[in-house]
Amino acid sequence: MTTRESKSWTRRDILAAGGALAAATLWPGRATAAPGPPAAGPFVPQVPAPKPPRPVTAVVLGAGNRGNVYASYSTQFPGELKIVGVAEPIPHRRARFSEMYAIPASRQWVTWEHALQVPKFADALIITTPDHLHYGPAIGGLDGGYDLLLEKVIAQTWGQCRDILDRAVKGGRIVAICHVLRYAPYFRKLKEVADSGRIGRIVSIQHMEPVEHIHMSHSFVRGNWRNARESNPMILSKSCHDLDILRWTIGQPCRRVSSMGSLALFKPENAPAGAPPRCTDGCPVEATCPFSALKIYMKVRAWLPALRLESEDDATVLEALREGPYGRCVYHCDNDVVDHQVVNLEFEGGTTAAFSMEGLTTYAGRRTRVMGTKGDMVGDESTLTVTEFGTGNKMVWDAATAPEVKSGHGGGDFGLVRDFVQAVSRRDPTLLTSTIQASMESHLMGFRAEESRLAGTVLDVRMP
Repeated sequence: MTTRESKSWTRRDILAAGGALAAATLWPGRATAAPGPPAAGPFVPQVPAPKPPRPVTAVVLGAGNRGNVYASYSTQFPGELKIVGVAEPIPHRRARFSEMYAIPASRQWVTWEHALQVPKFADALIITTPDHLHYGPAIGGLDGGYDLLLEKVIAQTWGQCRDILDRAVKGGRIVAICHVLRYAPYFRKLKEVADSGRIGRIVSIQHMEPVEHIHMSHSFVRGNWRNARESNPMILSKSCHDLDILRWTIGQPCRRVSSMGSLALFKPENAPAGAPPRCTDGCPVEATCPFSALKIYMKVRAWLPALRLESEDDATVLEALREGPYGRCVYHCDNDVVDHQVVNLEFEGGTTAAFSMEGLTTYAGRRTRVMGTKGDMVGDESTLTVTEFGTGNKMVWDAATAPEVKSGHGGGDFGLVRDFVQAVSRRDPTLLTSTIQASMESHLMGFRAEESRLAGTVLDVRMP
């Protein structure tokens, strides 16, 4: 950790990070190109790992943003990972992906079911299908003898998560869950300080994830994660990363949870007078509405890859807004996930954590305060400040100094893939920090938190 002159604490409006959907402005995910390898610069591992004797081969199920991000590791490290197949229902996405990775027609499929009808021909599956399509390909892949890189959330129910775990253990397969924050230099540094004893025993943590209001409207009001039945509750689909980081940092089992939250803004009774179902239908307040689809997707051209367009010219985008989900008025969608939620957690030994997911902010970038018996930590995903009680010494670590920051999620995306490749190649799951075994409890915390929110009561959290 580097020491710098003490400075006043400031919150950065937006965390600038690499990857196709990261942002450096108030418009997360601003991009007009089709999903592909991130252009943030080279990923430089902190600790060099042995080169595999041959590249690990993988089939990508779901060639959307996350599938492209993980697959793009192979373009920088062709000696470590080779993409040899793809299943993707959108034709132009499948065609672009196949061209990028030189996948022959015989290894291109429309659905994951088609891909798994073929006898095993690769080492691993990269499962980046929508949330409700995690369970089927995960079970099918494990039955077929594949190791898995499985996007979070593991599955839609605790029972399904248990099924996948049991199948992986029975078959001796390696399953990595994409809790990418564990691989980001910032959160690794936070964990390192917590484990070092520098601030003593952790007494409590305050942690907030500000989603940013445009991101909220795009992904969780108009987008794929708007409806808990079709994806997962917000506490899992967006914030299972945060619950996982809390559990990982504290290093003790969670014992009790309580939660409150609701959908406060994005519902019909809050619609401006005369607002039609779509922003393209002559809305009287469209010009001044912060959530105007015409502004976000036409003028600013943010989040365009999510619209799944073959072309991103104005005419094609406008047609998509007139016909597709992203042109809908944010007050007239079929969304039901919360836009704000608090979760209180008690861990073994008495450590407590208070987590807040906030969808209505102008900024993004997680904020964390860790209180210990000898000092505290304050961080914002960019800077981590550690202060000792006894001496008053203040040390500041800047994530920009970490070489791995050159990929999405502060370097976590490529950090995860690197460790997954090593684990598969060397048949050693201990090289991963986010195996399915390590990720189950934070998922249970999320499921129980949502139960608590709906029931209005404190619930126990006990791993079976």
